[in-house]
Amino acid sequence: MRIVDDEQSTVERVDEVILLVEKDNNNNKYKKKKNRRSNRHQSKQQHSPISVVNEELHNELSVSKTNTCSSPPTNQQESPELEITRALETTFSSMPVMHNTINEEHFANIQNDDTAIVFSKSCPPKPVVDASFPSQSCHVKQKIFPSYWSKEAVNKALEKGVIFKAFFHVNVHNRLEAYCRIDGLLTDVLVSGDVAQNRAVEGDIVAIKVDPLPLWTKLKGFNGIISNNSASTEVSNLPAELPTDNCKGKNKGAANCDYAQNKKDLIIENCSHSGSVPFPSEPPQLNGHTNNNFVDGECPGQDDVDTLGMLSSMISKFPSKRPTGRVVAILEKSSRRKSVVGFLDVRQWFYHRESYKKDRKKYKAPMSIIDHDHIQLIPTDPKLQKIIVLVKDLPNAIQKRLEDGDTTIEMELVGAEIYGWGEGSPFPQAHVLHVFGRADEMEPQINSILYENAIISSEFSPESLSCLPSVPWEVPPEELQSRTELRNLCIFTIDPSTATDLDDALSVERLSNGNFRIGVHIADVSYFVLPDSPLDEEAQIRSTSVYMLRSKIPMLPPLLSENVASLDPGVNRLAFSIFWELNDSGEVLDRWIGRTVIQSCCKLSYELAQEIIDGKINVESCSSLENGLPKLHGHFKWYDIIRSVKTLFEISKILKGKRFQSGALRLDCSKVGFLFDEYGIPYDSTFCQSKDSNFLVEEFMLLANRTAAEIISKVFPDSALLRRHPEPNLRKLKEFESFCFKHGFELDTSSSGQLQLSLEKIRKELKDDPVLFDILLSYATRPMQLAFYFCSGELKDNADKWGHYALAIPLYTHFTSPLRKYPDILVHRTLAAALEAEQNFNEGKKVNKRCFTGIYFDKDAVESSKGREMLDAAALKYKVPCTELLEAIAAHCNERRLATRHVKDACDKLYMWVMLNNKENVLSEARVLGLGPKFMSIYIQKLAIERRIYYDEVDGLMVEWLETTSTLILSLCTSSRRQFRRGSCRPLEDVALVIYPYDDVDTSAESVCECIGETRLCGAAADDADLTNSKSGVRPAVFPLIVHVLSTIPVVLYPIGGNGSGPLDIGARLYTSSYLR
Repeated sequence: MRIVDDEQSTVERVDEVILLVEKDNNNNKYKKKKNRRSNRHQSKQQHSPISVVNEELHNELSVSKTNTCSSPPTNQQESPELEITRALETTFSSMPVMHNTINEEHFANIQNDDTAIVFSKSCPPKPVVDASFPSQSCHVKQKIFPSYWSKEAVNKALEKGVIFKAFFHVNVHNRLEAYCRIDGLLTDVLVSGDVAQNRAVEGDIVAIKVDPLPLWTKLKGFNGIISNNSASTEVSNLPAELPTDNCKGKNKGAANCDYAQNKKDLIIENCSHSGSVPFPSEPPQLNGHTNNNFVDGECPGQDDVDTLGMLSSMISKFPSKRPTGRVVAILEKSSRRKSVVGFLDVRQWFYHRESYKKDRKKYKAPMSIIDHDHIQLIPTDPKLQKIIVLVKDLPNAIQKRLEDGDTTIEMELVGAEIYGWGEGSPFPQAHVLHVFGRADEMEPQINSILYENAIISSEFSPESLSCLPSVPWEVPPEELQSRTELRNLCIFTIDPSTATDLDDALSVERLSNGNFRIGVHIADVSYFVLPDSPLDEEAQIRSTSVYMLRSKIPMLPPLLSENVASLDPGVNRLAFSIFWELNDSGEVLDRWIGRTVIQSCCKLSYELAQEIIDGKINVESCSSLENGLPKLHGHFKWYDIIRSVKTLFEISKILKGKRFQSGALRLDCSKVGFLFDEYGIPYDSTFCQSKDSNFLVEEFMLLANRTAAEIISKVFPDSALLRRHPEPNLRKLKEFESFCFKHGFELDTSSSGQLQLSLEKIRKELKDDPVLFDILLSYATRPMQLAFYFCSGELKDNADKWGHYALAIPLYTHFTSPLRKYPDILVHRTLAAALEAEQNFNEGKKVNKRCFTGIYFDKDAVESSKGREMLDAAALKYKVPCTELLEAIAAHCNERRLATRHVKDACDKLYMWVMLNNKENVLSEARVLGLGPKFMSIYIQKLAIERRIYYDEVDGLMVEWLETTSTLILSLCTSSRRQFRRGSCRPLEDVALVIYPYDDVDTSAESVCECIGETRLCGAAADDADLTNSKSGVRPAVFPLIVHVLSTIPVVLYPIGGNGSGPLDIGARLYTSSYLR
């Protein structure tokens, strides 16, 4: 036994090992390729010299662990954590290498442990056993993870800048890599490996400590070349968000981008800690101190140091380095812990149970299912760790099926909740709460998607329903008297043809002075949803309606959202209306806002409005088409509707032009829609494109949202619910600029307006290659941050951060969708308070000035004692939330809107999977986005998705990677070579469908589908032209296949998963032909 207490000697040892390994590598650099291949299987765990260092360090360092092989039995009942720890205590030593860099976990533990590190060579290492089942020989709880810092220590360290608060985001392609974004840093911090991640889960808010500079990794560049030394690039983590913040849902523009924040209590375990200042490569001289250890929250000499500035400076000085770090505390637990979806690994469990039965026979003791008390749950989300479940905690129905030996359990999706993860357990522990059903059926999949995102799909509570008005409902007389009468105005709605919740309508008039009066009329939902009522509380919890193409989960009961509050034609409805007076140049000369009574005269669909814009429907044709047109109400004629739509369209074009001249940015990526059969099963896909009618509605909704934001932010500067979109990540934006420059495109990213102009120029250059432009748009979204709600009082001293980058405006909110979004209801209440305060302020005056809500804001009136008195009284009446409460509501709404987006994305993926599963396989062309020696990243045109094709270690396939030219050459191997590699490689069928043209069989699409899983597909084709698939028009590529970045290649799409074989996904492999066999 020896004690290692000199960190410097350890570092020197590491340097020595690296030099030896590099020297050895140089000596063996020119070995034959055949010998390198033969050793490939043996070196899977040591891809680089660094992994050799890891292995030597692992043999020399065993941080805070003692290899005690046995423990006396106890009669006391053990906690679930200890039970699982006993079952899994040997697993950690057999876990794979965490990362390709020098194992920072060893250094982190050395720096973070002020006790002696004990080594023992007298006790042999434990044999590797399966992690999911009990070990009967070892009972001592080992400490795998470092303890969390205490709450007091975390608060002090955050204040001093020794640690940082960050959102924990896991790499979807490599769970052992996570990225933490720190406000003020251009580069995310990499947290690599289980120990460094320290039991954090996707979505947690964590406290991280940044490592010293020598442990930082090389930054993966955005140059179109994927580094295959790691499982993925950082940019593949991020969703392709559209930064445009459109105001309407239900296909009324692109989805809003949201950021999830959880305002929960601080959750930190009390424990001791120690560590070093994270970033200087050498300890700086601070107030005479050179010892920078941070112990129990004390950091000598750090008070006057701008640690964030120093870290930023380090990143600037070493742009090729990515900072790394480790988690020291969980500040806010992610909601993902409460809604895990996955499969129970029962086959492995049955196998170990049978082995256990044999051991029990010698004792002649009865065997209960509970005796074998652990089972593994494999999440469908690749960002989550494997989870351990106690069999005794499973639902009774599952226990009964386990007793009966029912292996079909593994085909069913289950829902679980993580309840703990101790320092001595390599995996979190969970309870199974739901069984959804078979994974290859749509209904269980949709239910699991809703559960995973914590979507409330149950019926509304009786208390909420009791708040609804009785039907039939009529506008009360007092509302008719107090509101502005607009029922004689030509007002109509434009929505999707299937929409049932109509919350916005439009009107236009030509004034005698030649100007236009534009009206936007929004359903007055706040009249029905009273503050603090059970209906209000449930609407706040739900926060937003959820749309899933074929169905929806409403935020409000249908009686309200589809009946009494919906702006249906021909009936009296309550509304919030905004009028603007605009001249021919689109300049707003005056405005008015108030509560009104309206009656819509017509419900137009987007398709019908587009036909009016295109001139396909005019006054002359209306008489012949009248039976196919929607019903008109009131005294209005189709002439009035057609004239209004065309006038609104012309004005919307002017407003849109002004917006983009002011610097607005719009990134419209391709959107895939689905065609459904009579049973609701998707059978084909199509691309959805926005029409002029969509932009018409969107433009006036944007104007309404801007107006509402201006009013509430000035009248209630501390309690206005606004929406902001931060500037994009500068580093990623520069990487995108470099990518475009490398491929011959000029890009100016100095502002949102210049970026928009550059993209429009590129669009014209690529008019003959729209697919490549779609790819560039997809890349352009990656630097964009998410737009989110916030309380104005939260950033009262930082008003420059209120702006919306994509819209290029200083103020924005959501006002136009109160039937579907709770923030809009809050904005309505705030506006109602402003209107009542304005009315009371003007009481007794001869002239009713719009000093609070008009275009000319009277700041003196608002700040006067009478003005404040009127505003405070109105805010109390309408219960406008205070700053602290509004911050929490905004955070919850952000989290719910992001969850809704995840539901939509997951449902789209499900529909793709069902479509492919019914079609067997689909051929498509794909563009190569990135290349490397192990895999390529491709953009599949048919589905507008990105996927990867891994071609390393494939039997029968030879891979040549030319680093200098970034060229990939794939060739079929000869029989001798294939026999040499067979057994340690994946089959060729996993990577490519190969057609051999000289065989005499049909090459129709049906034949492709039937033989898609076979290595060869026979076909009667004398030349390459005959190999083109008649239905898809896709030609197979020919071996040897030479690939560059942005090359077009043919691929075969196929469904992955279902029936217990894992989560659903879309796979792709090469579609090729060859004359060699």
